[in-house]
Amino acid sequence: MPGASKNVVVIGAGISGLSAAHDLERGGVSCTILEKQARAGGVIETRIAGECTLDCGPDSFLAAKPEALALITELGLENELIGSNDHQRTTYIWKQGRLIALPDGVMMIVPSRMMPMAKSPLLGWGTKLRMAAEYFRKPRGTVPDRSVAEFVIDHFGQEALDYLAEPLLSGVYGGDPARLSVASVLPRFAQMEAKYGSLVRGVLALRGKGASNGPLFRTLKSGLGALTSALASRAKICRARAETIERRESGGFHIRAEGNWMEADHVILACPAWAAAELLAPVDPRLAEWLDGIEYSSSLTLSLIYRASDFDGMCAGFGFLVPKKERQRLAACTFVGSKFSYRVPGDRIALRCFFGGTSDEAVLGESDEALIAIARQQLRRILGLTTAPIEHVIARWPRSMAQYSVGHAQRVAEIHACTAQIPGLHLAGNAYEGIGIPDCIRTGRQAAKNILDTIS
Repeated sequence: MPGASKNVVVIGAGISGLSAAHDLERGGVSCTILEKQARAGGVIETRIAGECTLDCGPDSFLAAKPEALALITELGLENELIGSNDHQRTTYIWKQGRLIALPDGVMMIVPSRMMPMAKSPLLGWGTKLRMAAEYFRKPRGTVPDRSVAEFVIDHFGQEALDYLAEPLLSGVYGGDPARLSVASVLPRFAQMEAKYGSLVRGVLALRGKGASNGPLFRTLKSGLGALTSALASRAKICRARAETIERRESGGFHIRAEGNWMEADHVILACPAWAAAELLAPVDPRLAEWLDGIEYSSSLTLSLIYRASDFDGMCAGFGFLVPKKERQRLAACTFVGSKFSYRVPGDRIALRCFFGGTSDEAVLGESDEALIAIARQQLRRILGLTTAPIEHVIARWPRSMAQYSVGHAQRVAEIHACTAQIPGLHLAGNAYEGIGIPDCIRTGRQAAKNILDTIS
């Protein structure tokens, strides 16, 4: 009934659930978050080690998407905002035994400046000539969804897939380009293809419209954990695992958590889709089946801290990516202090190493000692680094990164259609329409808005 008091339960205290709870409480609606972990924040976690500030999950967000910036400002954290040090941004690709700088002007997979690409040894002349010829490609009308691999090969060939698209996307999704949906993973490029035919012409047109010249990534001086901590301090969080959800005959839901039942007029599932599927099986088996169809990959970050005076390896800009074609176990490495100021004191060097993805889920089962040994062996091979780290931080993230496989948009449409038939049920998180922090904030706040609209 409009105007009546409503009780809301949010399941999951990641950034999506915390953002939803923030808006609900501000709107005067009672809200409880159920979180099975001892810590709020989900995959956003900041730790301090060796005098360094280390983000164990995502370390930044895209500045072009406004949702994170808006929330940070609302929370009074705008003085904490910093940008990536783009004036010294160089990313390297490991190819055939050496690090090769990513050419200037490459937007994900598309060269916007031909001369740096022409001079780069990253790609062969066959691929470079194909990129130049792609400029003249014409639109082909509506094209069905297909894989990122098919899309990239169609435009630029196999080498561009192997040494541009796959390593660049691996750090975001940890997935297989042969399975990922271009419409859901690279929607801007799919739109460029539909409008221009040529991705090169599309990127040049975007540059001509005055794309932002600010930093590509933004973060907080004291780590992104400051954002989730600020939200969690304002929220009512119950440390309990949600076990099942049932619908009440009178409307709303019964929720069992740690063997105890609670009531809710609205439920926001801000947890991974696979967890939502388990909870919703008694409510709507078909919806649960659609949710369970969203695949996930696992990841692991290992941060290694060195004394700068002892560091005997190559310093490689922001860091490097290892394409699957060249990969042993290490997928990427970031030089934390080069990418962001305020994170690493001058007498330290911190490397953030990435492992996992769909091709190496087993790495999460390795012991800490084995992981450090693997990382040191591969850093010796790539950077020539022999020095032992003085401290380390390891974070394992099982089944944490949603995979937008081919047909994802249709799957999400079916999920939304099923959800719309269950009054009071809302979904939020990285499983649906964007995997980044701004996307998660947007879904959480939209769920809260939908609830507030019913009682206004």
